[in-house]
Amino acid sequence: MDAIVKALVVDDHPLLAHATRDMLHKTGEIDVVSVVGTGTDCLEQVRVHEPGLIFLDYQLPDTTGTELTKIIKAEYPHIHIIIFTGVDYMEFYDQLVEAGVSGVLSKESGIRTIRNMVWCVLDNHTMLPMPMYHQLRLGNRHMNDPHSKLDQEELNIMNMLLKGATYDQIADNIHMSRRTVDNYMKRIFEKMGVKNRLEAIEAFLVKGTKSP
Repeated sequence: MDAIVKALVVDDHPLLAHATRDMLHKTGEIDVVSVVGTGTDCLEQVRVHEPGLIFLDYQLPDTTGTELTKIIKAEYPHIHIIIFTGVDYMEFYDQLVEAGVSGVLSKESGIRTIRNMVWCVLDNHTMLPMPMYHQLRLGNRHMNDPHSKLDQEELNIMNMLLKGATYDQIADNIHMSRRTVDNYMKRIFEKMGVKNRLEAIEAFLVKGTKSP
């Protein structure tokens, strides 16, 4: 890593939050620009600083790591989010991946593990605990069906496109900005392996992946 990375720590336990900040500073590559304890404050600081990295506790007073990640990634798809949690995250790991997190770390992780995770995600890779890695299987039945990777919001957007809605009309319908819709479409194109709106609609129709 050649440059110092701006980071934001989000944890509602002050002692843990500042301990995380101190641990990140010790890596020598991370500048924690702010420490906050709620999802609302997190979004405010993201808009102020646009950090390259967010260390996000999964359980916050006003939201969860999954929901907050979706909001941030919709507006700032380039920001890497690492869930840094003290709870067993296996039961909601798939939801976190679908939301767009770059990695998940236990709060019991040491400085070397944290540093390695940072290096990985900033190189567009991630890092898994060995037991989880050994549980992974290639040949998943959904691997060749990119439409199965769309979340409910993305499925809703695709259905509106099928009905002829423009991006501006979609933005009005789901009460989001046009920029947010554009970011959603970029994620949809990437997941479906297509380059534009027309290709996405054609692929979507071929698979018949309409939401009820």
